[in-house]
Amino acid sequence: MQGPQISVLPDGHRWHFHHGPIDLIVDAVGQAREAALHGAVRRFDTLLSELASELDILRRPAGHAEFARGRIARAMQDAVSVHLPGFVTPMAAVAGAVADEMLAALCAAGPLRRAYVNNGGDVALYLAPGERLTSVIAAASAPRLTLCADSPVRGVATSGWRGRSHSLGIADSVTVLARTAAQADVAATLIANAVDLPMHAAIRRVRACDIAPDSDLGERLVTVDVGPLSHDDMLTALTAGARLAADCLSRGHIISAHLQLGPHERVVGATEYLTQPERDRLYA
Repeated sequence: MQGPQISVLPDGHRWHFHHGPIDLIVDAVGQAREAALHGAVRRFDTLLSELASELDILRRPAGHAEFARGRIARAMQDAVSVHLPGFVTPMAAVAGAVADEMLAALCAAGPLRRAYVNNGGDVALYLAPGERLTSVIAAASAPRLTLCADSPVRGVATSGWRGRSHSLGIADSVTVLARTAAQADVAATLIANAVDLPMHAAIRRVRACDIAPDSDLGERLVTVDVGPLSHDDMLTALTAGARLAADCLSRGHIISAHLQLGPHERVVGATEYLTQPERDRLYA
């Protein structure tokens, strides 16, 4: 495996950080921009090796007695521990925790107006007082997302069966807004898992270990194909996911969740950040 690779993207502004499975888009605006980006470069240098040294611990189900040593690994354990006793491993928070850590490195350098780290769609962001950010949720036909500095949202994550990670459910996408990217990451994963129709004939699943022998999901069945579903089937699956999202909201683990399956959507929690109405959206 090559070492860390860092380059400036063709737009001349955003930076691309790549090392093994980690692929980040990073940017910052403000007085300390250059210092912030070089601080992120220094932090990135050892990030993957730190995680790799504790993979055995991080692939075990949450609640295992052994605690991780590294800062990112501990953040992963903390993010998933609040979702016990259900099955989850710290790996459910890895992308968000990496984004949070890299954002902290950016912000430690000095005054910034805005900064973000996008780790494959899981985003950690910083907004100074008076600043705002507008983006589009990483999902087809999803709403536009507008955040202001006085919003508590500092993490955004998206999960679903079509994504880069394996899913136990059938959601096309679940996007979660939370106070950190790690919190958003694990919640999006679990809510996407809950959007499901167990034993449905149109859904094909295989053991995670048959696709990826070292998967933290082991022999659990992950979704590899979703055939045609009826209107009622899709609403049933979305309702199951929305139920878990509402529970996460009530316990303070998320701020908002946007769930999508086919042409249908559910929004749980805060709706003021969604500024572009979409079709067939149901608010919970």
